[in-house]
Amino acid sequence: MPKTTFTRDQITSFAQLSPFELKDTFITIAQAAQAGRPGQKGRTQAQMLNAGRGNPNWTATGPREAFHALGYFALSESRRVWTADDLGGMPELMGSGARFDAFVRQHPDLPGIELLRKSVAYAVERFGFDKDAFVHELTDSSIGDNYPVPDRILPHTEQVVRGYVEDEMFDGRPPAGNVSYFATEGGTAAMCYVFDSLMKNGVLKKGDRIALMVPVFTPYIEIPELDAYEFDVVHVEASLFAETGVREWRYPAEEVAKLEDPSIRLLCLVNPSNPPSLALSERVAHQIREIVATKNPNLVIVTDDVYGTFVPGFRSIAADLPHNTLLVYSFSKHYGATGWRLGLIGLHDDNVIDRMIAALPAPEKDRLDRRYGSLSLEPEKIRFIDRLVADSRQVALNHTAGLSLPQQVMMTLFSLFDMLPEGQAYKERVRGIVQQRLGLLLEGAQMKIAEDAKRAGYYIELDLLAEAERVHTKDFADFLEKNYEPVDPLFRLAEQTGVVLLNGGGFDGPEWSVRVSLANLDDLDYLKIGHHLRAIFDDYAEEWRTARAG
Repeated sequence: MPKTTFTRDQITSFAQLSPFELKDTFITIAQAAQAGRPGQKGRTQAQMLNAGRGNPNWTATGPREAFHALGYFALSESRRVWTADDLGGMPELMGSGARFDAFVRQHPDLPGIELLRKSVAYAVERFGFDKDAFVHELTDSSIGDNYPVPDRILPHTEQVVRGYVEDEMFDGRPPAGNVSYFATEGGTAAMCYVFDSLMKNGVLKKGDRIALMVPVFTPYIEIPELDAYEFDVVHVEASLFAETGVREWRYPAEEVAKLEDPSIRLLCLVNPSNPPSLALSERVAHQIREIVATKNPNLVIVTDDVYGTFVPGFRSIAADLPHNTLLVYSFSKHYGATGWRLGLIGLHDDNVIDRMIAALPAPEKDRLDRRYGSLSLEPEKIRFIDRLVADSRQVALNHTAGLSLPQQVMMTLFSLFDMLPEGQAYKERVRGIVQQRLGLLLEGAQMKIAEDAKRAGYYIELDLLAEAERVHTKDFADFLEKNYEPVDPLFRLAEQTGVVLLNGGGFDGPEWSVRVSLANLDDLDYLKIGHHLRAIFDDYAEEWRTARAG
């Protein structure tokens, strides 16, 4: 294959972009490759394969069917109160459970009705719900005729998602005490709210020192650099190798030890990681627990656990350090629901953030009393989890805050689905999908990765420089570094094969690494991507041999 038609200066310029913005450049290049350019020597039409985005190509159909079946029941409840052409009324609470049972009996063939029945029955049994109250919350919320009350999260929804988090994020072993939840517009909104409220409440200040466990999802890199924050960022780097040329993507003890510095106020991690897609090892989790217990007790931890369901036996650091940790979770990846925008922030009721706010100097307390004074006669008693809600709507609009009620219903049904045998079978299927694709990618690329029982497999990050040294020699790796920009392989892939990947350097990983999403293409496409990646790699090796011969 020929070299890329882009100059080194052009490639260097593009490399300054965020990987998600650079992806758009690769897509444009790949689309041209897909169309082909008549008369251009060496150019052939290529199928564009965009493995740069993590939007899954599967969806959980069962809970969605249950949601729509619930909609029909909710409409019957509305029409029961007030019927005039297209005009209905607000569903009534009294007797709603019995009417739901009657509706189920009368519509046995309605798609989703049986799963909805099972979900309601399970929730009533496990959580001890009053059936009328629970069915009415589902019904009225699916109609969407009220503001969210409470604004943070609906009462039954909170109990259900708490159970889901305990099952899937805490491995069935929740910490003692209570964790409260705030339903948000996806994990992205949760991230924004957390950073904003920590600053608004004086827990963090502009220029403070924070730590990132890298590689990490790019917004965690970019947000701290914004002029509103300008944090002093310490990187905890996953730099261990299993053997020559094979990265473990694990954290050395000396890297984790950086967190002992009490000037580090905040730690952010994605667990399982993005892009390496590995859950935190017990060794590292234990080291962090020891650091909090002995050296840095006020360390605030933000853990983003969106990929936790892809690792058997996953346990969030929020379960082991509940008093220090803000848990961020999104339903988007597991359920194929990025468009639904369903996320959570979880915080233990006994936490260091509330204690730090209570210990602020008097002028700071006065400022916060003025900020939240319109919400309570005792604003100093407003918990941080509720301040997050108020801050999300500039405080003044707190009375209309909260995630839309139909979204909260979908969140409830997704959670209950997971608790049923159907949901557990679904979980095993989606885990199998990404593992199958990972195997095909590696088969095509002829690359080796470290064996790891905690691999989620939603993404994979491949270190091309390490692979160069493993397959050939360090001389070859040095040749690549000297003669090409780290993103040069991605330009070649897009231009010559139509394949779109992301640069691992954009996630604060090794500059010569690439991120492949294993979620959004057909299985055999990953075999093709692997073949294309190997062909590009072989081209570099041939150029190296030619240079040595010359």
